[in-house]
Amino acid sequence: MCHLFAMSSGPKRIKATFWLLDAPDSPRAATLRTPDGAGLGAFDADGVPQVVRQAIRSRADTAFAREAQDVTSSTFVAHVRHASTGRASDANTHPFVRDGRIFAHNGVIEGLGKLDAELGTAGLPVLGDTDSERFFALVTREIDAHDGDVGEGIAAAARWAAQNLPLYSINMILITAGELWALRYPDTNGLYVLQRGAGGRNGRHLDHASPFSEIRVRSLDLLDEPAVVVESERMDEDPRWRLMDSGELLHVAADLTVTSRIVLDGPPVHQLSLEDLRPEAAVSQTTSVPDLPMSA
Repeated sequence: MCHLFAMSSGPKRIKATFWLLDAPDSPRAATLRTPDGAGLGAFDADGVPQVVRQAIRSRADTAFAREAQDVTSSTFVAHVRHASTGRASDANTHPFVRDGRIFAHNGVIEGLGKLDAELGTAGLPVLGDTDSERFFALVTREIDAHDGDVGEGIAAAARWAAQNLPLYSINMILITAGELWALRYPDTNGLYVLQRGAGGRNGRHLDHASPFSEIRVRSLDLLDEPAVVVESERMDEDPRWRLMDSGELLHVAADLTVTSRIVLDGPPVHQLSLEDLRPEAAVSQTTSVPDLPMSA
């Protein structure tokens, strides 16, 4: 399954180190199939999006993703792609950038011809052939239509997709230089949130590595600073991880205030199951879970 990770440290810029893939000889890496791409997005001190991403066509292409990436920002998003739509290419690798916002998605949206017709000229900046980038274009159009209100734009785009397109999941993250939004819809894939106080529950810096995926994140600054983390799976044994509800839109403001609301209160009109998906799409939405202990 594609792995989504996002984090906000609110008004405080922090340094974090990311490993998008584990070392090739690690027990976790041995249990997981090679992904189709990996990427990381954040913002520089001037609020300009900074994205590094690379397609992975073979294990020989994974050196970038296995190297430590040191990033300083107050909002972050990382993504490991298992392709459901579109080939392994840099243009199809998350995260995507548009209008100063960074976006990543986990799920499957079908009916792309209908989505392209709905987008019209709003789809012209789409460079790849994924459902994810097209949905981001729809979100961007709806943000503009709602006078720059990001939350309302996400809600409107998700409602249109739920009414008009066959879909399995549209779990997504969108970040700006100071804010973070996360949507889980419907309940086919998980999306968890952790409101982490300074030092976490054990008075330690952040060092997260999920046994369900390959991204590892470390931040010594979070020994002394709070943060909000959103992730496809729980990344440690902290009991405060909360599974977001289906249709829940979470917002982390620039001062780290967290609010959420249900923006979709029913299933999609054209709900897809794993059995409805093409074999490669179905594989991209399943998780191999190794029997490894979680990190603290």
